[in-house]
Amino acid sequence: MASAAEQMAANLSWGAIGKATDLRQRIFFTIGLLIIFRLGTYIPVPGIDGAALRDFMEKASTGIGGILGMFTGGALTRMGVFALGIMPYITASIIVQLLVTMVPAWTNLKKEGQQGQKKINQYTRYGTVALATFQAWGIAKSLELGHLAHNPGYFFQISVVITLVGGTMFLMWLGEQITARGIGNGISLIIFVGIIANIPAALAQFFSQGREGVISPAVIIGVLVMVVVTIAFVVFMERALRKIHIQYPRRQVGMKIYDGGSSHLPVKVNPAGVIPAIFASSLLLLPTTISTFSGSQSGPIMSTLLAYFGPGQPLYLAFFTAMIVFFTYFYTHNVAFKVDDVADNLKSQNGFVPGIRPGRKTEEYLEYVVNRVLVLGSAYLAFVCLLPEILRTELSIPFYFGGTSVLIVVSVSMDTVSQIQSHLLAHQYEGLLEKSQLRGKKRGSANKRKAPARR
Repeated sequence: MASAAEQMAANLSWGAIGKATDLRQRIFFTIGLLIIFRLGTYIPVPGIDGAALRDFMEKASTGIGGILGMFTGGALTRMGVFALGIMPYITASIIVQLLVTMVPAWTNLKKEGQQGQKKINQYTRYGTVALATFQAWGIAKSLELGHLAHNPGYFFQISVVITLVGGTMFLMWLGEQITARGIGNGISLIIFVGIIANIPAALAQFFSQGREGVISPAVIIGVLVMVVVTIAFVVFMERALRKIHIQYPRRQVGMKIYDGGSSHLPVKVNPAGVIPAIFASSLLLLPTTISTFSGSQSGPIMSTLLAYFGPGQPLYLAFFTAMIVFFTYFYTHNVAFKVDDVADNLKSQNGFVPGIRPGRKTEEYLEYVVNRVLVLGSAYLAFVCLLPEILRTELSIPFYFGGTSVLIVVSVSMDTVSQIQSHLLAHQYEGLLEKSQLRGKKRGSANKRKAPARR
Protein backbone atom coordinates (compact mmCIF):
# COMPACT_ATOMS: atom_id res chain seq x y z
CA MET A 1 0.00 0.00 0.00
CA ALA A 2 1.16 3.52 -0.72
CA SER A 3 2.04 5.72 2.22
CA ALA A 4 0.16 8.90 3.05
CA ALA A 5 2.97 11.02 1.63
CA GLU A 6 2.95 9.05 -1.63
CA GLN A 7 -0.83 9.38 -1.92
CA MET A 8 -0.62 13.12 -1.29
CA ALA A 9 2.16 13.47 -3.90
CA ALA A 10 0.06 11.57 -6.43
CA ASN A 11 -2.88 13.93 -5.86
CA LEU A 12 -0.82 17.11 -6.28
CA SER A 13 -2.14 19.55 -8.85
CA TRP A 14 0.20 21.72 -10.90
CA GLY A 15 -2.28 24.52 -10.37
CA ALA A 16 -1.01 24.64 -6.78
CA ILE A 17 2.14 26.36 -8.07
CA GLY A 18 0.15 29.59 -8.20
CA LYS A 19 -0.53 29.31 -4.48
CA ALA A 20 3.04 28.34 -3.53
CA THR A 21 4.67 31.77 -3.53
CA ASP A 22 8.16 30.56 -2.63
CA LEU A 23 8.14 27.90 -5.33
CA ARG A 24 6.89 30.35 -7.95
CA GLN A 25 9.71 32.75 -7.06
CA ARG A 26 12.26 29.95 -7.33
CA ILE A 27 10.99 28.97 -10.79
CA PHE A 28 11.07 32.57 -12.07
CA PHE A 29 14.55 33.03 -10.59
CA THR A 30 15.81 29.90 -12.36
CA ILE A 31 14.25 30.89 -15.69
CA GLY A 32 15.74 34.39 -15.44
CA LEU A 33 19.29 33.11 -14.87
CA LEU A 34 18.96 30.58 -17.70
CA ILE A 35 17.86 33.39 -20.03
CA ILE A 36 21.00 35.31 -19.04
CA PHE A 37 23.05 32.22 -19.92
CA ARG A 38 21.45 31.97 -23.35
CA LEU A 39 22.04 35.66 -24.04
CA GLY A 40 25.70 35.24 -23.13
CA THR A 41 26.20 32.56 -25.77
CA TYR A 42 25.55 35.19 -28.47
CA ILE A 43 28.09 37.75 -27.17
CA PRO A 44 31.24 37.18 -29.27
CA VAL A 45 34.83 37.09 -28.08
CA PRO A 46 36.68 40.22 -29.31
CA GLY A 47 39.07 39.93 -32.21
CA ILE A 48 37.42 36.97 -34.02
CA ASP A 49 36.90 36.93 -37.79
CA GLY A 50 33.17 36.18 -37.86
CA ALA A 51 32.97 35.18 -41.54
CA ALA A 52 35.92 32.79 -41.30
CA LEU A 53 34.51 31.29 -38.09
CA ARG A 54 31.10 30.63 -39.71
CA ASP A 55 32.73 28.95 -42.72
CA PHE A 56 34.87 26.83 -40.43
CA MET A 57 31.98 25.79 -38.15
CA GLU A 58 29.80 24.78 -41.11
CA LYS A 59 32.43 22.19 -41.96
CA ALA A 60 32.99 21.08 -38.37
CA SER A 61 29.36 21.04 -37.20
CA THR A 62 28.77 17.45 -38.23
CA GLY A 63 31.85 16.24 -36.39
CA ILE A 64 33.42 17.14 -33.08
CA GLY A 65 32.10 20.68 -33.40
CA GLY A 66 28.61 19.31 -32.81
CA ILE A 67 29.72 17.70 -29.55
CA LEU A 68 31.39 20.85 -28.30
CA GLY A 69 28.40 22.95 -29.36
CA MET A 70 26.07 20.70 -27.36
CA PHE A 71 27.94 21.08 -24.06
CA THR A 72 28.41 24.83 -24.49
CA GLY A 73 24.90 25.62 -25.72
CA GLY A 74 26.23 26.66 -29.14
CA ALA A 75 28.59 29.25 -27.59
CA LEU A 76 31.70 27.55 -28.97
CA THR A 77 30.36 27.40 -32.52
CA ARG A 78 29.71 31.16 -32.31
CA MET A 79 32.87 31.73 -30.20
CA GLY A 80 30.85 33.47 -27.51
CA VAL A 81 32.03 34.50 -24.06
CA PHE A 82 30.70 31.18 -22.70
CA ALA A 83 32.67 29.15 -25.27
CA LEU A 84 34.36 27.03 -22.56
CA GLY A 85 31.00 26.30 -20.98
CA ILE A 86 30.89 24.75 -17.53
CA MET A 87 33.31 21.92 -18.35
CA PRO A 88 36.37 23.39 -16.53
CA TYR A 89 34.32 23.47 -13.32
CA ILE A 90 33.20 19.88 -13.80
CA THR A 91 36.77 18.73 -14.49
CA ALA A 92 38.03 20.58 -11.40
CA SER A 93 35.29 18.91 -9.34
CA ILE A 94 36.46 15.51 -10.57
CA ILE A 95 40.07 16.23 -9.60
CA VAL A 96 39.13 17.60 -6.17
CA GLN A 97 36.88 14.62 -5.37
CA LEU A 98 39.65 12.22 -6.37
CA LEU A 99 42.07 14.07 -4.09
CA VAL A 100 39.56 13.97 -1.23
CA THR A 101 39.45 10.17 -1.43
CA MET A 102 43.21 9.65 -1.90
CA VAL A 103 44.93 12.37 0.20
CA PRO A 104 44.48 11.90 4.00
CA ALA A 105 44.68 15.65 4.72
CA TRP A 106 41.82 16.32 2.29
CA THR A 107 39.86 13.39 3.71
CA ASN A 108 40.12 14.89 7.19
CA LEU A 109 39.07 18.21 5.73
CA LYS A 110 35.85 16.66 4.47
CA LYS A 111 35.10 15.32 7.96
CA GLU A 112 35.15 18.84 9.43
CA GLY A 113 31.58 19.41 8.27
CA GLN A 114 30.40 22.65 6.76
CA GLN A 115 33.68 24.52 7.25
CA GLY A 116 35.63 21.74 5.56
CA GLN A 117 33.18 21.66 2.66
CA LYS A 118 33.63 25.41 2.19
CA LYS A 119 37.39 24.93 1.87
CA ILE A 120 36.90 22.09 -0.61
CA ASN A 121 34.57 24.29 -2.67
CA GLN A 122 37.18 27.04 -2.60
CA TYR A 123 39.85 24.64 -3.89
CA THR A 124 37.43 23.60 -6.65
CA ARG A 125 37.08 27.23 -7.73
CA TYR A 126 40.85 27.67 -7.79
CA GLY A 127 41.13 24.55 -9.93
CA THR A 128 38.43 25.88 -12.24
CA VAL A 129 40.38 29.09 -12.81
CA ALA A 130 43.57 27.15 -13.56
CA LEU A 131 41.92 24.72 -15.98
CA ALA A 132 39.90 27.45 -17.70
CA THR A 133 43.05 29.54 -18.16
CA PHE A 134 44.88 26.62 -19.71
CA GLN A 135 42.01 25.74 -22.05
CA ALA A 136 41.39 29.38 -22.99
CA TRP A 137 45.06 29.87 -23.88
CA GLY A 138 44.93 26.68 -25.98
CA ILE A 139 41.84 27.96 -27.83
CA ALA A 140 43.49 31.36 -28.40
CA LYS A 141 46.56 29.72 -29.94
CA SER A 142 44.35 27.41 -31.99
CA LEU A 143 42.33 30.35 -33.30
CA GLU A 144 45.54 31.96 -34.47
CA LEU A 145 46.72 28.75 -36.14
CA GLY A 146 43.35 28.41 -37.85
CA HIS A 147 43.57 31.99 -39.21
CA LEU A 148 40.39 32.99 -37.39
CA ALA A 149 41.81 36.07 -35.62
CA HIS A 150 41.90 39.62 -37.03
CA ASN A 151 45.12 40.67 -35.27
CA PRO A 152 47.05 37.67 -33.89
CA GLY A 153 49.46 38.34 -31.07
CA TYR A 154 49.81 38.57 -27.32
CA PHE A 155 47.07 41.16 -26.95
CA PHE A 156 44.60 38.86 -28.75
CA GLN A 157 45.63 35.88 -26.62
CA ILE A 158 45.28 37.82 -23.36
CA SER A 159 41.87 39.20 -24.34
CA VAL A 160 40.60 35.72 -25.28
CA VAL A 161 41.89 34.20 -22.02
CA ILE A 162 40.35 36.92 -19.84
CA THR A 163 37.03 36.76 -21.68
CA LEU A 164 36.68 32.97 -21.65
CA VAL A 165 37.85 32.52 -18.04
CA GLY A 166 35.47 35.25 -16.91
CA GLY A 167 32.63 33.59 -18.81
CA THR A 168 33.31 30.23 -17.17
CA MET A 169 33.48 31.72 -13.67
CA PHE A 170 30.23 33.60 -14.30
CA LEU A 171 28.57 30.36 -15.43
CA MET A 172 29.84 28.62 -12.30
CA TRP A 173 28.30 31.39 -10.20
CA LEU A 174 25.01 31.10 -12.13
CA GLY A 175 24.91 27.35 -11.49
CA GLU A 176 25.54 27.78 -7.76
CA GLN A 177 22.83 30.45 -7.51
CA ILE A 178 20.30 28.23 -9.29
CA THR A 179 21.10 25.31 -6.99
CA ALA A 180 20.85 27.44 -3.84
CA ARG A 181 17.96 29.77 -4.66
CA GLY A 182 16.22 28.17 -7.63
CA ILE A 183 14.91 24.77 -8.70
CA GLY A 184 17.07 21.83 -9.76
CA ASN A 185 20.82 21.38 -10.08
CA GLY A 186 22.23 24.53 -11.64
CA ILE A 187 25.15 22.94 -13.49
CA SER A 188 22.97 20.22 -15.02
CA LEU A 189 20.29 22.75 -15.99
CA ILE A 190 22.84 24.89 -17.85
CA ILE A 191 23.88 21.89 -19.95
CA PHE A 192 20.22 20.87 -20.32
CA VAL A 193 19.20 24.29 -21.70
CA GLY A 194 22.14 24.22 -24.10
CA ILE A 195 20.99 20.91 -25.54
CA ILE A 196 17.34 21.95 -25.80
CA ALA A 197 18.27 25.18 -27.57
CA ASN A 198 20.18 23.31 -30.28
CA ILE A 199 17.61 20.58 -30.96
CA PRO A 200 15.54 22.61 -33.52
CA ALA A 201 18.65 23.30 -35.63
CA ALA A 202 19.67 19.65 -35.38
CA LEU A 203 16.20 18.54 -36.53
CA ALA A 204 16.29 20.93 -39.47
CA GLN A 205 19.73 19.66 -40.49
CA PHE A 206 18.61 16.04 -40.11
CA PHE A 207 15.51 16.45 -42.29
CA SER A 208 17.41 18.50 -44.86
CA GLN A 209 19.81 15.58 -45.26
CA GLY A 210 16.78 13.40 -45.94
CA ARG A 211 15.46 15.78 -48.59
CA GLU A 212 18.85 15.88 -50.29
CA GLY A 213 19.03 12.08 -50.38
CA VAL A 214 21.99 11.80 -48.03
CA ILE A 215 19.88 9.78 -45.58
CA SER A 216 17.16 7.40 -46.71
CA PRO A 217 13.60 7.72 -45.36
CA ALA A 218 13.94 4.32 -43.67
CA VAL A 219 16.92 5.61 -41.69
CA ILE A 220 15.01 8.74 -40.66
CA ILE A 221 12.04 6.72 -39.40
CA GLY A 222 14.37 4.26 -37.69
CA VAL A 223 16.25 7.04 -35.89
CA LEU A 224 13.04 8.70 -34.69
CA VAL A 225 11.72 5.38 -33.39
CA MET A 226 15.06 4.75 -31.72
CA VAL A 227 14.91 8.13 -29.97
CA VAL A 228 11.45 7.36 -28.58
CA VAL A 229 12.56 3.90 -27.43
CA THR A 230 15.71 5.36 -25.87
CA ILE A 231 13.69 7.95 -23.93
CA ALA A 232 11.36 5.24 -22.62
CA PHE A 233 14.33 3.05 -21.71
CA VAL A 234 16.08 5.89 -19.87
CA VAL A 235 12.92 6.75 -17.91
CA PHE A 236 12.44 3.09 -16.96
CA MET A 237 16.05 2.66 -15.81
CA GLU A 238 16.12 5.96 -13.91
CA ARG A 239 13.05 4.86 -11.93
CA ALA A 240 14.27 1.31 -11.35
CA LEU A 241 14.95 0.49 -7.69
CA ARG A 242 16.42 -2.31 -5.63
CA LYS A 243 14.49 -2.30 -2.34
CA ILE A 244 16.28 -3.53 0.79
CA HIS A 245 13.93 -4.62 3.59
CA ILE A 246 14.45 -2.74 6.87
CA GLN A 247 13.00 -3.90 10.20
CA TYR A 248 12.50 -1.79 13.32
CA PRO A 249 12.19 -3.47 16.77
CA ARG A 250 9.56 -2.86 19.41
CA ARG A 251 10.15 0.21 21.53
CA GLN A 252 8.77 1.39 24.85
CA VAL A 253 7.90 5.04 25.45
CA GLY A 254 6.85 5.57 29.05
CA MET A 255 4.23 2.97 29.88
CA LYS A 256 3.32 2.30 26.24
CA ILE A 257 4.90 -0.33 23.98
CA TYR A 258 4.88 0.34 20.25
CA ASP A 259 5.10 -2.54 17.80
CA GLY A 260 8.09 -2.61 15.51
CA GLY A 261 7.47 -1.55 11.95
CA SER A 262 9.08 -2.40 8.63
CA SER A 263 10.15 -0.30 5.70
CA HIS A 264 12.48 -0.51 2.74
CA LEU A 265 15.67 1.25 1.71
CA PRO A 266 15.51 2.19 -2.00
CA VAL A 267 18.73 1.79 -4.00
CA LYS A 268 18.49 3.21 -7.52
CA VAL A 269 19.94 1.19 -10.37
CA ASN A 270 21.71 4.39 -11.39
CA PRO A 271 22.31 6.42 -8.19
CA ALA A 272 24.84 8.69 -9.92
CA GLY A 273 22.33 9.96 -12.49
CA VAL A 274 23.79 11.85 -15.43
CA ILE A 275 27.02 12.86 -13.62
CA PRO A 276 29.24 9.99 -14.98
CA ALA A 277 28.35 10.83 -18.59
CA ILE A 278 29.14 14.52 -18.04
CA PHE A 279 32.40 13.72 -16.24
CA ALA A 280 33.60 11.30 -18.94
CA SER A 281 32.66 13.69 -21.74
CA SER A 282 34.48 16.60 -20.07
CA LEU A 283 37.73 14.62 -19.95
CA LEU A 284 37.46 13.63 -23.61
CA LEU A 285 36.66 17.17 -24.78
CA LEU A 286 39.94 18.73 -23.63
CA PRO A 287 42.21 17.60 -26.52
CA THR A 288 39.45 17.82 -29.13
CA THR A 289 38.60 21.41 -28.16
CA ILE A 290 42.11 22.54 -29.07
CA SER A 291 42.41 20.38 -32.18
CA THR A 292 39.07 21.61 -33.60
CA PHE A 293 40.48 25.07 -34.29
CA SER A 294 44.10 24.22 -35.06
CA GLY A 295 43.14 21.83 -37.88
CA SER A 296 46.06 20.53 -39.97
CA GLN A 297 48.57 22.66 -38.09
CA SER A 298 48.26 20.67 -34.85
CA GLY A 299 51.44 19.13 -33.49
CA PRO A 300 52.52 15.51 -33.97
CA ILE A 301 51.55 14.56 -30.42
CA MET A 302 48.02 15.95 -30.83
CA SER A 303 47.69 14.33 -34.26
CA THR A 304 48.71 10.94 -32.88
CA LEU A 305 46.39 11.35 -29.92
CA LEU A 306 43.41 12.17 -32.14
CA ALA A 307 44.27 9.32 -34.53
CA TYR A 308 43.73 6.81 -31.73
CA PHE A 309 41.34 8.69 -29.45
CA GLY A 310 39.31 10.65 -32.00
CA PRO A 311 35.50 10.41 -31.97
CA GLY A 312 34.33 7.04 -33.27
CA GLN A 313 37.72 5.35 -32.89
CA PRO A 314 37.82 2.03 -30.98
CA LEU A 315 40.17 3.37 -28.29
CA TYR A 316 37.96 6.43 -27.88
CA LEU A 317 34.88 4.24 -27.35
CA ALA A 318 36.77 1.94 -24.97
CA PHE A 319 38.11 4.88 -22.93
CA PHE A 320 34.69 6.52 -22.88
CA THR A 321 33.10 3.31 -21.59
CA ALA A 322 35.81 2.81 -18.95
CA MET A 323 35.41 6.39 -17.71
CA ILE A 324 31.63 6.03 -17.45
CA VAL A 325 31.94 2.81 -15.44
CA PHE A 326 34.64 4.30 -13.20
CA PHE A 327 32.74 7.51 -12.46
CA THR A 328 29.51 5.58 -11.86
CA TYR A 329 31.15 3.61 -9.04
CA PHE A 330 33.23 6.54 -7.81
CA TYR A 331 30.41 9.08 -7.61
CA THR A 332 27.95 6.59 -6.12
CA HIS A 333 30.22 5.46 -3.29
CA ASN A 334 31.59 8.91 -2.49
CA VAL A 335 28.59 11.19 -3.03
CA ALA A 336 25.27 9.64 -4.09
CA PHE A 337 25.07 6.59 -1.77
CA LYS A 338 27.68 6.43 0.99
CA VAL A 339 27.20 3.02 2.56
CA ASP A 340 28.99 3.92 5.82
CA ASP A 341 26.70 6.88 6.44
CA VAL A 342 23.59 4.86 5.57
CA ALA A 343 24.66 2.04 7.93
CA ASP A 344 25.30 4.55 10.75
CA ASN A 345 21.90 6.19 10.22
CA LEU A 346 20.13 2.83 10.36
CA LYS A 347 21.98 1.93 13.55
CA SER A 348 21.12 5.24 15.21
CA GLN A 349 17.43 4.71 14.32
CA ASN A 350 17.51 1.11 15.63
CA GLY A 351 16.79 -0.19 12.15
CA PHE A 352 18.40 -3.34 10.78
CA VAL A 353 18.37 -5.60 7.74
CA PRO A 354 16.84 -8.98 8.72
CA GLY A 355 19.61 -11.51 9.19
CA ILE A 356 22.37 -8.86 9.14
CA ARG A 357 23.96 -7.43 12.28
CA PRO A 358 23.93 -3.63 12.60
CA GLY A 359 27.14 -1.68 12.12
CA ARG A 360 30.04 -3.07 10.12
CA LYS A 361 28.12 -6.11 8.81
CA THR A 362 25.32 -3.90 7.52
CA GLU A 363 27.85 -1.65 5.79
CA GLU A 364 29.47 -4.65 4.06
CA TYR A 365 26.08 -5.97 2.99
CA LEU A 366 25.01 -2.60 1.57
CA GLU A 367 28.31 -2.29 -0.30
CA TYR A 368 27.82 -5.77 -1.73
CA VAL A 369 24.29 -4.95 -2.92
CA VAL A 370 25.23 -1.56 -4.36
CA ASN A 371 28.22 -2.97 -6.25
CA ARG A 372 26.05 -5.63 -7.86
CA VAL A 373 23.34 -3.12 -8.76
CA LEU A 374 25.94 -0.78 -10.29
CA VAL A 375 27.01 -3.48 -12.73
CA LEU A 376 23.65 -3.06 -14.42
CA GLY A 377 23.58 0.71 -13.88
CA SER A 378 27.02 1.37 -15.38
CA ALA A 379 26.32 -0.96 -18.32
CA TYR A 380 23.08 0.92 -19.00
CA LEU A 381 24.85 4.28 -18.93
CA ALA A 382 27.65 3.09 -21.20
CA PHE A 383 25.20 1.60 -23.70
CA VAL A 384 23.06 4.73 -23.88
CA CYS A 385 26.07 7.07 -24.16
CA LEU A 386 27.68 5.06 -26.98
CA LEU A 387 24.62 5.35 -29.22
CA PRO A 388 25.44 8.84 -30.58
CA GLU A 389 29.03 7.82 -31.31
CA ILE A 390 27.89 4.88 -33.44
CA LEU A 391 25.15 6.88 -35.18
CA ARG A 392 27.42 9.80 -35.98
CA THR A 393 30.16 7.63 -37.52
CA GLU A 394 27.93 5.13 -39.32
CA LEU A 395 24.94 7.25 -40.43
CA SER A 396 26.37 10.81 -40.38
CA ILE A 397 23.43 12.20 -38.43
CA PRO A 398 23.50 15.10 -35.94
CA PHE A 399 24.99 14.31 -32.54
CA TYR A 400 21.90 15.26 -30.60
CA PHE A 401 19.99 12.10 -31.57
CA GLY A 402 20.54 9.41 -28.97
CA GLY A 403 22.66 8.67 -25.97
CA THR A 404 24.28 11.37 -23.91
CA SER A 405 21.94 14.20 -24.93
CA VAL A 406 18.79 12.14 -24.32
CA LEU A 407 20.20 10.92 -21.01
CA ILE A 408 20.94 14.46 -19.84
CA VAL A 409 17.58 15.85 -20.97
CA VAL A 410 15.51 13.04 -19.43
CA SER A 411 17.48 12.82 -16.17
CA VAL A 412 17.54 16.57 -15.54
CA SER A 413 13.83 16.86 -16.40
CA MET A 414 12.90 14.08 -13.97
CA ASP A 415 15.09 15.54 -11.22
CA THR A 416 13.66 19.05 -11.67
CA VAL A 417 10.06 17.81 -11.70
CA SER A 418 10.78 15.75 -8.59
CA GLN A 419 12.08 18.84 -6.77
CA ILE A 420 9.03 20.85 -7.83
CA GLN A 421 6.77 18.12 -6.45
CA SER A 422 8.75 18.10 -3.20
CA HIS A 423 8.24 21.85 -2.80
CA LEU A 424 4.53 21.49 -3.56
CA LEU A 425 4.24 18.66 -1.04
CA ALA A 426 6.01 20.74 1.62
CA HIS A 427 3.68 23.67 0.85
CA GLN A 428 0.65 21.40 1.21
CA TYR A 429 1.93 20.09 4.55
CA GLU A 430 2.45 23.66 5.77
CA GLY A 431 -1.13 24.50 4.81
CA LEU A 432 -2.45 21.49 6.73
CA LEU A 433 -0.42 22.43 9.81
CA GLU A 434 -1.70 26.01 9.73
CA LYS A 435 -5.29 24.80 9.46
CA SER A 436 -4.83 22.39 12.37
CA GLN A 437 -3.34 25.17 14.51
CA LEU A 438 -6.21 27.50 13.69
CA ARG A 439 -8.73 24.81 14.60
CA GLY A 440 -6.91 24.22 17.87
CA LYS A 441 -7.03 27.90 18.72
CA LYS A 442 -10.77 28.08 17.97
CA ARG A 443 -11.51 25.07 20.16
CA GLY A 444 -9.38 26.48 22.96
CA SER A 445 -11.11 29.86 22.82
CA ALA A 446 -14.54 28.18 22.78
CA ASN A 447 -13.65 26.12 25.82
CA LYS A 448 -12.50 29.23 27.63
CA ARG A 449 -15.80 31.00 26.95
CA LYS A 450 -17.87 28.08 28.14
CA ALA A 451 -15.90 27.55 31.37
CA PRO A 452 -18.06 28.31 34.48
CA ALA A 453 -17.01 31.12 36.76
CA ARG A 454 -15.62 30.25 40.17
CA ARG A 455 -17.69 31.08 43.24
